Amino acid sequence: MIRVVIVDDQHLVREGLRLLLERADDIVVAGDAGGADAGVELVARLRPDVVLMDIRMPGPDGLDATRRIMADPALRDVHVIVLTTFDTDENIQEAIRAGAAGFLLKDTSPERMREAVRIVASGDALLSPAVTRRVMRAAAAGPRPSSPERLDRLTEREREVLAEVGAGWSNAEIGERLFISPATARTHVGRLLTKLGARDRSQLVVLAYETGLLTPGSGTPPPTDPHVR
Repeated sequence: MIRVVIVDDQHLVREGLRLLLERADDIVVAGDAGGADAGVELVARLRPDVVLMDIRMPGPDGLDATRRIMADPALRDVHVIVLTTFDTDENIQEAIRAGAAGFLLKDTSPERMREAVRIVASGDALLSPAVTRRVMRAAAAGPRPSSPERLDRLTEREREVLAEVGAGWSNAEIGERLFISPATARTHVGRLLTKLGARDRSQLVVLAYETGLLTPGSGTPPPTDPHVR
């Protein structure tokens, strides 16, 4: 079972998400909280697989809570999906930098919400189709604190895979583009995470731009963008 914690300041939203998620046989809501501080405490106690985290809450917001969860080594296996009604570039960029593995709008369909939980629980990253390219633009437009030398430890093939990840292609699509199997593409992505010290695929997208491997317009985005996986 995939264990989920919901953090949202609106009780009706929390209950609605609980009912929506528990319609799936493989997902259970382990608990919920109405604020960032209570949410962080609950996550530390329950250590769920996935947290659905609202951004806008009174007091500390969801981004602050996400940063605190991601900074706790004991919670390294916890994955956060930022859930919001706002899809501004600033929110998207900050969510990724905070360590979120996914970013979804609250009007996401029930089935896609459940699938998002499954994808993120498996260790992949997911972004709503409406915001995937915004993430790329936000990463490209933001500051670039990462030195290009960070990529020196990568093989040429790993650089190619990182560029494909940064452009938004899935493992299956990377395999087709580089003439390798999806399993091999996934293995390369795993090695990139380890070598670059990235928590998940979303951070690889940011790194591809921050290090200058990709620049705005240099990547060829997929014609359709159902998920970043």
